[in-house]
Amino acid sequence: MTDAYENLANAIVLQAVKDWRKAVKTLKKRPRYETAKQMRDECERFFRSEWFEELTSVDGSVILRKLKQEAGINDD
Repeated sequence: MTDAYENLANAIVLQAVKDWRKAVKTLKKRPRYETAKQMRDECERFFRSEWFEELTSVDGSVILRKLKQEAGINDD
């Protein structure tokens, strides 16, 4: 049964990664698109949340930093 929960947790994290990438891609084309801004912000809050920490042992800030590097976003 543990595998099912782990698979679900992994799927949730993976979906957040996909949603973040899609939102950022949309914002590169349409920087003022509010729906994409909201999705990006919601995903970033998720990566930093306590719930994220419950789902995985991976540091959400590390994932977010790598996603931003991948997208060419300098967030210093």
